[in-house]
Amino acid sequence: MSKHEVVHRQAGELVSDVKNAAITTVGGLGVLWAVSLVNWVFLGSALDAYAIVPRTLSGLFGIFAAPFLHVGLVHLVSNSIMFAILTPLMMARNRRDFYAVALITTITSGLGAWLLGGAGTVHLGASGVLFGFLGFLMARGFFERSLSAIALSLVMVWAFGGLVWAIFPILAGVGISWQAHLFGFLGGIWAARVLGRELRKKGRA
Repeated sequence: MSKHEVVHRQAGELVSDVKNAAITTVGGLGVLWAVSLVNWVFLGSALDAYAIVPRTLSGLFGIFAAPFLHVGLVHLVSNSIMFAILTPLMMARNRRDFYAVALITTITSGLGAWLLGGAGTVHLGASGVLFGFLGFLMARGFFERSLSAIALSLVMVWAFGGLVWAIFPILAGVGISWQAHLFGFLGGIWAARVLGRELRKKGRA
């Protein structure tokens, strides 16, 4: 294969990656906004009944519904901004990273809120998953040990390190689900460990 063909193929792959990241980001935001608007405007927030209520059977089923539900417009907008920033970064190397980490951190953040949340509280919102993305991107360089991954992790720590304080109960603030933040973040780190080691093994094969 000639140098020109290699460059052409790489350019095509880059365009495809950017397109996929854009579609996933816009599509994900569309789902979040559609669910919230339907819930608020047409259902009178009835879908909030499917949020996580700690240590209840119905609340356990809410683990997979809670990330799509939001308390109000400010909550939705803040999570949408972070989703729009983090999703392309999650897909920069492999689309599988986004979907695998999203699934893992949905479960870990949801279980954390369900197990440790205060009695009678309700937990909803995508922030647990977003903290999972942060944990993954911050820890990825340590486990993958490639220059690009290390550079990205350092940038993420520099740019978003201040948000990590929200995983602590005293510093998270009133009405903030620090449990979802903490266990989402830890789930992201665990995912970085698993995927990073798998990638390194392939590199040695």
